[in-house]
Amino acid sequence: MKLDRRFVEKPWGRTRLPPMIDTPAGKRIGEVWFTGGGDLPLLAKYIFTGERLSIQVHPNDEQARARGLERGKTECWYVLDAEPDASIGLGLTGDVSPEELRSAALDGSIERMIDWRQVRAGDFYLVPPGTIHAIGGGLSLFEFQQNSDVTYRLYDYGRPRELHVDEAVAVARPAPYPDDFARHPGADEDCILVDGPHFKLVHTHEDVLQDRQRWVLPLEGRDFGECLLLEPGETLEADGARMLIGAMA
Repeated sequence: MKLDRRFVEKPWGRTRLPPMIDTPAGKRIGEVWFTGGGDLPLLAKYIFTGERLSIQVHPNDEQARARGLERGKTECWYVLDAEPDASIGLGLTGDVSPEELRSAALDGSIERMIDWRQVRAGDFYLVPPGTIHAIGGGLSLFEFQQNSDVTYRLYDYGRPRELHVDEAVAVARPAPYPDDFARHPGADEDCILVDGPHFKLVHTHEDVLQDRQRWVLPLEGRDFGECLLLEPGETLEADGARMLIGAMA
């Protein structure tokens, strides 16, 4: 089944999206969610940034349930396109205490604490709960995640949006980002990018994970820009095209 596109406006989004996406007129689109198929445990979406996103963090399942939410949020990103000098903030440049993190979020010095990494197309990052992060401007990403919209903002560059400093500090891991969570698979490489505990994501040229419900995002070919949801036992004619396939772990 081809999933529907849901366009989500964001203050940091774009008025013009890549050619494979029909941009709604007069809208500043930051995210395109692939929806349908009922209440699904995972969510696939595109992110298109014209400016930096807030500096934020997500809780894990236990922390989310303690606040009455169904689940936390583990996510990952595959960079589709990046303007020169585009960057992503992942973790901090060093360890700090929760009190230092809170103070930095309130006075804005957290911007200088973030480990800003220059990125390029093909980069991949796993973002576990508790990871302090911020996506920079000039990027097109594919995000695969637990189907949860819980986000705690630490800092938002003066935008008039609600912050959640106390909640964010309570769940954040104020430390550097582990380098083994990042990789750059070659275009011809078939590999597992994420192998649990919440989901699995594979960079591949052939249909895999056929024993379970799976999300298929073509990275090239005629279906680039779409997302398919296949049920266990269904097969896909891949024709050797490169794609990402995700499923529950």
